[in-house]
Amino acid sequence: MKKIKRREFVLFLSVIGPGIITACADNDAGGIATYSTAGAHYGYSLLWLLFIITFSLGLFQEMCARMGAVTGKGLSDLIREEFGVRWTFFVMLSLLIANITTTVADFAGIAASLEIFGISKYLSIPLMAFLIWFVVIKGSYRRVERIFFIFATFQIAYVLARFLSRPHWTTALSGLFIPHFRLETNFLLIAIGLIGTTITPWMQFYIQASVVDKGITARHYKYERADVLFGAFITDFVAFFIIVACAATLLKQGIHIETAKEAALALKPLAGTSAETLFAVGLFGASTLHCLNLAAFYRLCGL
Repeated sequence: MKKIKRREFVLFLSVIGPGIITACADNDAGGIATYSTAGAHYGYSLLWLLFIITFSLGLFQEMCARMGAVTGKGLSDLIREEFGVRWTFFVMLSLLIANITTTVADFAGIAASLEIFGISKYLSIPLMAFLIWFVVIKGSYRRVERIFFIFATFQIAYVLARFLSRPHWTTALSGLFIPHFRLETNFLLIAIGLIGTTITPWMQFYIQASVVDKGITARHYKYERADVLFGAFITDFVAFFIIVACAATLLKQGIHIETAKEAALALKPLAGTSAETLFAVGLFGASTLHCLNLAAFYRLCGL
């Protein structure tokens, strides 16, 4: 029995990666800014949405991972087979345009996070662009995946930042389990933004291509399903702590922010230098991870 359990655990460790990495990369600069804005503007009122988002994210990611494991083909390949070249070209062009804007936002996040540590954007952006290109183009999938995991761990910084913010846990848990709704334009826009920044098109293409490239088949898919569902939980687990940290500090002082960098800088006088540093570290790791994922996605697609 112990040998069977050990074998199962080893198989799980050999399979995990696509689900967790894809989900963690989704907490990019734009996502962090959205979560921070939600907490700074509306406190714990939007936490209940994370429940719905987590289940939805897990559902979409699981479907694409399953298609990759069963067919051995990427999502773009299946679209081409079912709908033809024209629709495939339209979908991939739309995805390229969306990813360009996201990449710009992520490099802005990298620059903003390192500026907090006194590093000029004129140095950080070219250097990080070269490192991302070198890692993805020159490295094997297994090596690149390990680097992905390293940057994914940077998001622990947001969990630690929560302890420095000293949130009101009774109110936070109330916001998590009891829906709150306001008929305000800004409230609705931020709510839509929370959904849109968590469930994005590139993720479906990447996770399916990643499953295929890693050689995961239907035989071992149950382990990949666990990887996908755990990843969906992790991404919104981190989002929860970002919202809580900003709600406990920025909302309390009536500080409204628009970017993740503004959130990090605003936390310093309220929760201390450590909170600012942790927020900046998390922003750097999340932005870099997302850029790495987008670069790897186009490599997997042969673009």
